[in-house]
This record gives sequence, structure tokens and C-alpha cells, in this order.
Amino acid sequence: MDSATKDEMQPSLPPGSSCPGPEWPEQERAEQLARGAALKWASGIFYRPEQLARLGQYRSREVQRTCSLEARIKSVVQSYLEGVKTGVWQLAQAFEAVQGTREALDQAHGLLQGMAEATETLKPLREQVAQHKQLQVLSQLLPRLRAVPAAVAHARTLIGAQRLLEAYVCLRELEQLQEETWAPLGGLELPVFEGLGPLAEALGQAVEAAAGVAGRLAREDPALLVAAVRVAEVDARHTTSLELPPRDWRRRCLQALQEGLERTHFGTPLLLEPGALAGWLEALRVALPAELATAEALVAPCCPPHYKVVRLWAHTLHSGLRRCLQQLLEGPKLGAADAFALLHWTLHVYLGPEMMGSLELGPEADVSQLEPLLTPENIEQLEAMFVTQIQILEENIRVTSLVSESLQRRVHGMALSELGTFLRSFSDALIRFSRDHIRGEAMAPHYVPYLLATLNYQSALSSSVSVLQPDGAASGDLAPVEAGLDELQRRICRLVLEALLAELQPLFEALPSRRWLSSPELLDDVCERTVRFCQDFRRVRNPAVQLLLAEAERTVVLQYLRALMQGRLVCRGADERIQAAQRLQNDAAQLRELFLGLGLEESVQCAPVLLSLRDLLNLRDPMLLGLEVAGLQQKFPDVRCEDWCWWGDGEEERGGADTHLFGVPIARIMSLPSWTCAGMCPESSAWPHSAPCRPAHSPLSLRVTAHSLASCQYLLLRCPPAFPPGPVPDARLPPEYSHSPWMSELCIGEGG
Repeated sequence: MDSATKDEMQPSLPPGSSCPGPEWPEQERAEQLARGAALKWASGIFYRPEQLARLGQYRSREVQRTCSLEARIKSVVQSYLEGVKTGVWQLAQAFEAVQGTREALDQAHGLLQGMAEATETLKPLREQVAQHKQLQVLSQLLPRLRAVPAAVAHARTLIGAQRLLEAYVCLRELEQLQEETWAPLGGLELPVFEGLGPLAEALGQAVEAAAGVAGRLAREDPALLVAAVRVAEVDARHTTSLELPPRDWRRRCLQALQEGLERTHFGTPLLLEPGALAGWLEALRVALPAELATAEALVAPCCPPHYKVVRLWAHTLHSGLRRCLQQLLEGPKLGAADAFALLHWTLHVYLGPEMMGSLELGPEADVSQLEPLLTPENIEQLEAMFVTQIQILEENIRVTSLVSESLQRRVHGMALSELGTFLRSFSDALIRFSRDHIRGEAMAPHYVPYLLATLNYQSALSSSVSVLQPDGAASGDLAPVEAGLDELQRRICRLVLEALLAELQPLFEALPSRRWLSSPELLDDVCERTVRFCQDFRRVRNPAVQLLLAEAERTVVLQYLRALMQGRLVCRGADERIQAAQRLQNDAAQLRELFLGLGLEESVQCAPVLLSLRDLLNLRDPMLLGLEVAGLQQKFPDVRCEDWCWWGDGEEERGGADTHLFGVPIARIMSLPSWTCAGMCPESSAWPHSAPCRPAHSPLSLRVTAHSLASCQYLLLRCPPAFPPGPVPDARLPPEYSHSPWMSELCIGEGG
């Protein structure tokens, strides 16, 4: 291909265009490659001569294609120019619109500035309108606002009278009036409402005070407790538009419940003398279950279910007791007896069936979530304290054996002597405690449970005293200690039975009477009170509980006979005598069932004495009296024939003897001394022997001496004096203690 053809084949550049300079080597290289490729293609097409004839066609096609491209480019450029023209026109129109809007805004701005100046001139008028509206509201509420001070004073009077619901209604009415005036006045606080804040606080304090004594109010005035709880609950659901801090009376009520409960049982600091911890724990053993029972039966119905009163009571008492015991352990070092009592109480009594392990506590108490009263560190501390103090005596005795046997015996004797001294001092302290309680100088709220706990300690000490008997020592060395323990047991039993006599004496004063003859109500009351008194006996250890029940049964029977003998009931015929005999039989059966239910064995009961009297009352023929007495002698070997006598009816005393009645040697009976109980075996006697009481002069008397082979005991009843007799000194008790009115009433001792 010649150079001219190549020049024609090269595309011509449009005017004004220029090839890229050397600053764009990639573009220049690409253009060279494109030209080379085009030349190669063209040279390939037109390489043969026969193809040269088609060169004109190719040229014409290229010209057409170029013209077509130019036309299309021209069309596109023309369309683009038309769009640009349209856009320029629209921009001109928009500019005109913007100019108009700007002018309108300038005019509006001027108008606004004029209106602002006019508004400034209307501001005093607007303030006057607002004041007019406030004055209008105040004029409408003025009668109610004038009554606000009187309503506040009335609400305070209601709070003082503990009419909490009415006081709360009055407070709500005043607060509603304050809301009605607050919004129209624009949040203006009127001076007349300044007393509402202190009034609400006074009502909240009254609610807290009522919740703090919930246990007492549940027993005495449950309506007040219900009112306090309702006030707290209603206020918790109340919303107000006033900007006041929340009162939160519900939380304060629950907190007051807990604080009042802790203050009742653990409010005072625990400052106990050595050896007094057991009494305090025994009082808690009685008080805490009673408090939980009160919460479940009385307090819970007064509160909403979400209060969970029983759980709250159980956990509050537990936490208070736990904190109190921690303070006790952080204080002075406890003695061995106190450490042992605390360990036993916390590990066994507190978790036992009598307290937190009771079946009467339902799942609502949730006692399984309670923390232990004593931590493992506390238990280890108490155990180490107890073992350390107990080992002192044992180590001293063991160390002395290294020196000589005589020194060991002396130390052992010294230990026994100290133990005897302790028993005597303990007995004296028990007497002083009982004397102060009886005289009213220091009333003990748990007098009988304390005595029973003391009896348990005596039983535990008696069962372990044999450990003090060393190998090779004489068996009589422990005799004084054992005698002191027996004496302490008799004294404790005597004090318990004196308390029982004090309970039953008012009931026995109605015996005998026509009411007793015709109705069992009197003895029912005696049995009910006896059961209530003896229900704590089940906590006494064996065999002391059997001894105590036997003595209690003997006391009830003797007091029954004593009241019967000193009475003035006169049988006016055989029918009434038979009725009296039937009453004796029924009473004997009732007393027998009573003490069988309490756990006393029938073989040691004294009720058969009443049946013997019943047999005598049923006699119709005086000739059978000898046979009946012979049978009594066989049943009770220690009876004497001349000791059985009978009281006749009124007809015989007036001289009108009935053919079915027989007389009585009244003069001989009047000369007899007062009744006493004698012949008690040492192992079954609970009371120390006392001097006989003063003789009585009752015209109708009975003397009975009964003996029970099963218990080696017999009773010697003689005509009792009118209650109460004069004081009789007791050789074994301090003089001031012998003046107790019960000391000379019932005396059981050794020998006749």
C-alpha cells in the first residue's frame, strides 16, 4: 500500500484538536496501536489486487457512516442545547419567584416587628386577665379555702383519736382542693395549705406506730391495725399532679412491722448474769412460737396477702435473734453452763418440732430459707469454750494422780464439796426467786416453765453425777451430792405444785355444793385448768415427769377431798347420798382419764380413794359398815378401823335419824388434828416434810388413811382447816420463805 493511501486511511482530526503530548504516553501508545491495527486490517483487506475494486465501496460506506455519526452527534447536541435553554428559562422563572418570596418575607418581617411592638403594649392587659382568672377561681373556692384550717385541725383530732381512715379521707379532700387551685393559679402555693405537709407526716407516723404494735393490736384492737394497713395501701395507689415527694407509706408500714417485732423481743440489750441464759432461752422457746401463731391467726387476716405476714414474722424474729446472739457472743465470755445451754438450744430446740420445725408452721413461713442462728465459727467457739472450762476439773484430778492418791482424793473431795455448795446456793436462789414471785416483788412471766427447765437441769446433773465417782473410791462419797440433788428435786416439785394449787384453789372453793351435786361443770373447769397447767410437763425428762405427774394427781385429789371435807353440804336423804356417791364415782373416773391422758400410769394414781368414799356413801345398812371397813383394810393395809368415820345427814343431826342412816362419833373426830400426808417413800416424795398443820374444828369430818401397794405410798387424810391456815415454819427452808400460804396446806414427807 502506498503512502498516499495510508494518508487517506488515517482519520483526520477535527480543527482545534491536538494530539496528546508526551505527558500522556499511554494515550499516544494506544493511538499508535490502534493505527497499526487499522493499517494491518486495511492492508489485509486490500492486499490482493482483486480487492482494490471494492475500495470505492469501502470509502463510500465510510463516508456514509461518518455522515450518520455527524448527524446523530448534531441531533444530540441540538437536544442538549434545547434542554439547556429550557433549564435557563426555568431558572429565570425560579429567580423571579424567589425574588417575590423574598419581598413577601421582608413585608411579613416588618409586620411581625410591628405586632411584637403591639404585643408589648398588650402585656399588662394579659397579666390583668390572668389575675382576673385567678381571682375568679379564688372567689369560687373561697368558702372551701376558709374551711381548710378547721379541716386540718379536725384531721389532727382524728389522728389523735386513732381514727386513721377518717383522717386519711379528710387529708385526701384537702389535697384534692389543693390540686384544684394549683393548676388555675399556675402552680402558686397558697399559705392556707402549708399545714398539709405536717398533717400528712403526722398521719404517716400514726400508721407506723400502729404497725409497730401489730401483734398487740391484732389481739386487742384489730380494727385499728386494719385501718392503718388500708391507709398505707390506698395511698400507695394514689397519684397526684402536685409536685410532692413520694410518701411511700407501704414501705414504712412494713418496716415498722419488722422494727416493732424486733423491739418487742430483742429491743433491750442482752445483759445476763452467769447462769441466766437458759431462762432467757426458755422464755424465747415459749414466746416465739406464740408470736408466730399470733401472726398466722390474728395479724395475717388484717393485712393483704402480698405482705406475707407469716414469712415476714418468721424471718424478722430469726434475724433479730441471730443478731442478738451475735452480740452476746461478742460480749463477755460465757460460762460452761451457758455455752452448753446455747449450743443445745440453737441446734436442737430452735430447729425442733416445738419451734421452727413445728408442723403447725405452713409453707408460707418459708423457714427453709433461714440462715443458721450460729455460724460454724460460732459453734466451734462455743464448743471450745465449753470443753476448756469442763476440762479444768478433769485435768486437775488427773494431774493430782501423778503426785499421790491422797492428793487426788482430796481434789476429788474438793470438787464434790464445791458441787454440793453450788447445789445449796442454787436451791437458795430458787427459793428467793419463788418468794419474790409469790409476794409480787418480781413477777416472773414464765415462772412455771422456768421451774420445769430447772428440773430438767437437775435431772441431767443427776444422771451425770456418777461420772465423778473415781475408780477405787468409796461409794458413799457421792451421797451428800445425791442427797442435795434429791432435795433440789423435791423443792422444785413443791414449787410447781404450789403454783398448781394457786390455779385450782378458786375452783375448789365451790365444792361441795348443790351445783357440784347436779352438774359436772365444776370438775370440768378443774380438769381444763389442770390440763392447761400440765401441758408443759411433756418437756420434762423421764423419770422426773412421772414423779411430777404423780404428785400433781395427788395434789388435785387431796385438794378435792379437802374441799369436800370442809364443806357444809348436808345430805337430806338417801337419794341425795346416792347422788353424791354417783358424783364421786364420775369425778374419780374423770380424774383418772385426765391423768391417763397426760401420761401418768394408772397404778400410781390416788383416785381409788374417791371410789372408797363412794362405797361408804352407798351403804344402806349400818350393820354392813364393819364388812366394808374390813374390805378397805384389806385393800389399804395401813388403814385403822377407828379412822373411818362418816358424816350423817341433817335429819340425823337434828335427831330425826333415818332407818337407812347411821350416826357418827362427832366428838371424837373434832379432837383429831388437821389432815396431813405421811408415810411417803423417800424415792417418791417430792416435798420436804413439814410440821403438821393446826387442828381444825369442823363438825363434819372424815379421816382416811389409804395405802397403795404399787407406789408404796399411802395418804392420811384428816379434817382440813379452813383455807388458808396460818404459816407453819419449815425447818429446811429460810424463815422468810416459810410464810408462803401454800407451805402448810399440803405436806408430804417421810414417816407418819
